[in-house]
This record gives sequence, C-alpha cells and structure tokens, in this order.
Amino acid sequence: MIFPDTPRSACWHHTGRRDGFEVAYFTRGVHGWLIEGTTTGIQDGVTWAVDYRLQLDESWRTRHAQISGRTEAQAVVRQVEGDGGGHWRVDGHGAAHLDGCLDVDMEVSALTNALPVHRLRLGVGQSASAPAAYVRLADAAVDRLEQHYARVGDPPGRRQRFDYHAPAFDFRCQLDYDETGLVLDYPGIARRAG
Repeated sequence: MIFPDTPRSACWHHTGRRDGFEVAYFTRGVHGWLIEGTTTGIQDGVTWAVDYRLQLDESWRTRHAQISGRTEAQAVVRQVEGDGGGHWRVDGHGAAHLDGCLDVDMEVSALTNALPVHRLRLGVGQSASAPAAYVRLADAAVDRLEQHYARVGDPPGRRQRFDYHAPAFDFRCQLDYDETGLVLDYPGIARRAG
C-alpha cells in the first residue's frame, strides 16, 4: 500500500485511562520526514507533557528522535538515534538491546503507531513483526517493545484495519487508520480528533 502524503497536521484525543490531547505537524524534506508534536494528559492523577521531534528517512525508519518529558516529579530529555539498519544509540551510548528495531514508539503517543504501518506497507492478509525502541513516560527509559501488525479486511471509507499485538502488555486490539496511514481509533488509548 502506497500512502499519499500526510496532512500538514493531525491531532488525537486521549481516551480510556488517560485524558489529554496530542498534536503533530508533518514536514516533508529532501531526505524524508520531520514530525514535531506535543502530547499532554493526566493518568492516575499524574499530569504530563511530552514534546517530540522525529526525523524519519524516506522509508519512514526513525533516524533521530528528541523527546522531552515533564511530570510533577521530574523533567527528562532523551536523544534516540537509529542508523536505519537496526542499530541504535540512546543519549550517545550504544543500545544493543534495541538491535533490529526500526521505529520509535512513545508510551504517550498515538502517532508513533503510524511509523511501522507506513514503513511496512502491508497488503490485506499480510503481517509482520515490528519491534520498536519504546520510550516510557515515567523515566524516559528506552526499552525494546515487540509488536506485531496484521492487515485485515479494510472497513468502508478508504480506511485500513490492522490487528495489533504487544505481548509485553498482553495487549491486543484492532487499529483503524485513514488513507494517509494515521491512526483513527486506538481502542482505550486515543481517537483522532482532526
């Protein structure tokens, strides 16, 4: 599946256990994409705000991510760099535990589930594993997150549907994406607002 260009901006309303909002801006460059965004919310009585800047190559592989997060307890900044071939550095240090990952996934972002969908370009009936460098909110730790995407029959309205599985959280759901490859509905997490 080849996606048309993304919109200039998109936003999501956090739902379920958290309440908040995420806004992202997309800029296409000579060597890929720049996505800049902010996600804010409250979950279990804890407020948070995260700013991010993601540089992706033309194949939507994460090449650099700068993530700045803040809670009442602390403020943290992480620099995560990928070489496009599955090797990573976190804050300038090698991160062998992330070998094989091609995407960044942020715990508090609905946007980052678009990265593997764009990169993989799965047809209906196809599936793939897509492990990611997973940035947690509490301490901005960067862990490996095994993920699996399977494209299932598409719902009406030029949408795409994927079965998603993250074994570490024993989490499964169906994700609906629009024709530009951005998630519309992430059950219990977020819903596209614009």
